[in-house]
Amino acid sequence: MISKSGQPSSEPPPCSTAIDLSLSHAPAMAIRMDFADYEAEGIQHQHRQGQLILALHGAVTCRAENGVWIVPPDCGFWIPGGVPHSNRVTSNARLTYLFVEPGAAMLPAECCTLSISPMLREMILRVAELSENDARDAHVDRLMRVMLDELALMRRGGLELPISDHPKIASIAAALLADPSDRRTLGQWAEHVAVSERSLKRLMIQETGLSFGRWRRQLHLVIALRELAGGATVQQVAGDLGYESPTAFIVMFKKALGTTPSRYFADRALSAEQA
Repeated sequence: MISKSGQPSSEPPPCSTAIDLSLSHAPAMAIRMDFADYEAEGIQHQHRQGQLILALHGAVTCRAENGVWIVPPDCGFWIPGGVPHSNRVTSNARLTYLFVEPGAAMLPAECCTLSISPMLREMILRVAELSENDARDAHVDRLMRVMLDELALMRRGGLELPISDHPKIASIAAALLADPSDRRTLGQWAEHVAVSERSLKRLMIQETGLSFGRWRRQLHLVIALRELAGGATVQQVAGDLGYESPTAFIVMFKKALGTTPSRYFADRALSAEQA
């Protein structure tokens, strides 16, 4: 709940050793961060509290448990307390971290993305503006209780890329994350990891819950959202992902999210400008 200004700084973002809610006597605290001067890739760390990462501008990619999540503008990523994770942010990212004391709200026991309503976003931003002395105010206490109740009601999103720790699946995932334009077929990947195509097909579904084709499309979506939020053009992203044309990429994007890339980010631009 203790506010920290979102001004650029050469100091590193808060880590698990820098956050101590016991000093605020509050069930939650929020911190606004501007990442223009920070490293793009953070080290793996964990927090005693649960953490919601709310993207106001730009995007952040989070690695936690057996998955990779993208947090585009006006979405949130929930990380339960004690879960090791690392974040990669775009250089234009402006984020708000909301730390929640264990047991303060009925929140998921596993990592997930959450849709954040405009009202909840404004409540979180209001909490981030408060001072340490405000933590003991009865009005602020009521505000935080309503905020946490609203957070518990938010719908889960689907911007997750499941990644297995099985050596063969992990090898393929690492290669495609490094070069998402790689268009090798399932059969070619099976030969690469020395298994039959049928075995790899079965293993992929068993380990990720997705077919290879659906998994690769999800990977492309996660990377596309991050890069587009970071300022890349549709043409650049389509080329980087190995699509034959921007149109082919837009078709994939619209099929996955129900809208075009330009409309997707335009719909979020107004609220991001107000943050």
